[in-house]
Amino acid sequence: MSLRTVLTNGTVVTGYAKLKNCALYIDEKGEIGDIFNMRRLEEKDFPPDTIMIDVGGSYIMPGFIDSHIHGIGGFGTEDCKASSILGMSERLADFGVSAFMPTVYTDKLENMLASIESIVEAMGNEKGAKIMGVNIEGPFISMERVGAQNPEGVLPVDLDIFNQLIDAGKGHVICMTVAPELKHMRELALLARERNIVLLAGHTDATYENIMEGMQCGIFHSTHFFNAMSRLHHRNPGTVGAILIQREMQCEIICDGVHVHPELVKMLLREKPLDNIVMVTDSLKPTKQRSGSCLANGIECAIGADGAFVALKDPDLFIGSALTMLQGLRNVVEWEVPIQQASQMCATNPARIYNFSKQGMLVPGYKADVVVLDENLQIKGLFIEGDLIRDRFA
Repeated sequence: MSLRTVLTNGTVVTGYAKLKNCALYIDEKGEIGDIFNMRRLEEKDFPPDTIMIDVGGSYIMPGFIDSHIHGIGGFGTEDCKASSILGMSERLADFGVSAFMPTVYTDKLENMLASIESIVEAMGNEKGAKIMGVNIEGPFISMERVGAQNPEGVLPVDLDIFNQLIDAGKGHVICMTVAPELKHMRELALLARERNIVLLAGHTDATYENIMEGMQCGIFHSTHFFNAMSRLHHRNPGTVGAILIQREMQCEIICDGVHVHPELVKMLLREKPLDNIVMVTDSLKPTKQRSGSCLANGIECAIGADGAFVALKDPDLFIGSALTMLQGLRNVVEWEVPIQQASQMCATNPARIYNFSKQGMLVPGYKADVVVLDENLQIKGLFIEGDLIRDRFA
């Protein structure tokens, strides 16, 4: 049972609209009980134990959902430990994240299996952001676009290995990144559909035609758009062109201003339906780490001049971001994207694409996953299923 709470004097960003001078009621079930204009507050009759919090004009928004994240705060999926996944959960709550999908790197099969098993073991024991399930990045990807994934783990399509990876998740694997151009990808895509796994096109050297073939067998989402994929060319639109041209294609986007130029993010928002764009961090283990060595998936790294992680041995190679969802939201708002659109990218869209029930919007009957941000987009509070996980209202 959650404490009944009313957040008053706020701007409620519901996931589809922005409602000024409103209040939000969290009921004892940890769900959104009501959203109403402040003029109606005196008409309401709440139980005597209801906590009233005046948020002083702050934004009341759905908690962020980070659907692609490898690590944060010195904890990473590559540790293959449930304790590290739980460490990620606690640290993510500091940045307004109510739910996340720990993301497994392409690596040797035994390491990928161990990483998946550690995520499953951690589920249900979180003290911060809820673990929604497992995101697997690879191993059926292109050696031409391997990026910071471990090339030793890259494999040709193998349905038995696919089943091994999915079975290790005990029903909790949500999605997998694949290169649509690989031989036997159609068979894998049909099997993925049978097993309710969302496939994303990523780390791919696909032609435009390859992406179209992938769409025909159910690949409608894509991993960190613009990064680690074949470029737009006037005679072969490639993966980038296909995702831009085909409005039905969904895409992740890293909004750190480094992986993708801000003007390209704004162009994407003009050209593609907002519903199909998902903000992710792709953040690494050393993100917001307070001390210790700077390692990501065994690679020595450092924050480059632009603010993304680069490999020490190859400073031109981006290996991931140091972004948080909170900073990503701030960035796109600074880039003149309306806050209600930014909220859709951060919560509403991933919840819909991955079929998370009653999440990602502030609607009566939905889970009370709520982040409160002041006018400077600093966190004042975070509720997860109605429980106040971060309290900075004082």
